[in-house]
Amino acid sequence: MFKDKILLITGGTGSFGNAVLERFLTTDIKEIRIFSRDEKKQDDMRILYQNNKIKFFIGDVRDSSSLNNAMYNVDFVFHAAALKQVPSCEFFPLEAVKTNILGTENVLTAAINAGVKKIICLSTDKAAYPVNAMGISKAMMEKTFIAKSRMISPDNTLICGTRYGNVMASRGSVIPLFIEQIKNGKPITVTDPKMTRFIMSLDEAVELVLYAFENAANGDIVVQKSPASYIKDLAQALIELFNAKNEIKVIGTRHGEKIYEVLLTKEEAAKAIDMGDFYRIPADNRDLNYGKYLEEGSPKITLTDEYNSNNTKILSVEEIKEKLLNLNFVKDELRKWNGG
Repeated sequence: MFKDKILLITGGTGSFGNAVLERFLTTDIKEIRIFSRDEKKQDDMRILYQNNKIKFFIGDVRDSSSLNNAMYNVDFVFHAAALKQVPSCEFFPLEAVKTNILGTENVLTAAINAGVKKIICLSTDKAAYPVNAMGISKAMMEKTFIAKSRMISPDNTLICGTRYGNVMASRGSVIPLFIEQIKNGKPITVTDPKMTRFIMSLDEAVELVLYAFENAANGDIVVQKSPASYIKDLAQALIELFNAKNEIKVIGTRHGEKIYEVLLTKEEAAKAIDMGDFYRIPADNRDLNYGKYLEEGSPKITLTDEYNSNNTKILSVEEIKEKLLNLNFVKDELRKWNGG
């Protein structure tokens, strides 16, 4: 499906972009364009991969002109550029608006104008019942691409999105922080021991995007069914893997944090289509002329339970350890820790 095609990844120097590269570089894809504002990370990737299929574009999703240059002849877009740190978005909410909402509008407009065939927008569980600036901006990002999908034929450009939980060992996530604290002999700082989070690997994040690429209809949001863990159990699993003696210190929730996250709201769960390992949330494509829907009969909605990180499968410490040992980052850190 990607043979001789050009893929552009916004925010492509991040963890997701690197995971996509590792998945695609051995395929018959023609070109992968990495679009980001960080020239240092681009240079690091250039040196690391040394592959002519990768092309680098300096730019910012806030700047539509830089996007226009990068979109030329592109077939598909994975839109991963975002401000995603919850506390920093709490302190600088307008920056989240500029990148996560207005930046998404710029990406969509540039892609549509360039004749891109498919755009996958990456969202987060924090967009469901959002209580923090990051989640609110991502919820508006979802509304933006759904609204845009109503204005163009999917035969020209298909627009859809994915929503997932915490990606294990991704840049800025808690696992690298916990490992650093273990290595330095410091207490492992846990916000709230009862806090639960969906967890998935980078490979699973890529699989979700590829599943959406193949199966989503215009305006859909695709969700992967994921297990969760208590934050304290995640810390304990790392302590046991590293055979460490660090204490766990409870520091309280940070700005904007929730005790648990939601992947499907009650309203979405009522209409979501179960696809096995995934849920597909179809867009509401009614227009604003509600009178005719009253005459024809509006769709009946029976609310069901939301799908959250408290009512999914909660992993035990041993199950978390097994999942951690599948991560290259953790295996590399363990090797260094053990003198290998």
